[in-house]
Amino acid sequence: MTKYSKTAQDEVKKEMHEYKEGKAHSGKGGVKVKSKKQAVAIGLSKARKKGAKVPDKK
Repeated sequence: MTKYSKTAQDEVKKEMHEYKEGKAHSGKGGVKVKSKKQAVAIGLSKARKKGAKVPDKK
């Protein structure tokens, strides 16, 4: 049984791609993402907003 839906996986993949290119930003302030963990968290957050199957925050 999978924990994350395909939509959630795609969101994280997109965010990691932006992170690796140095274009990932968090929030409206435009602060640059500095770690992989931060990029994954942003991707999962975006997936949650879209209604994808993602476990709850701890």
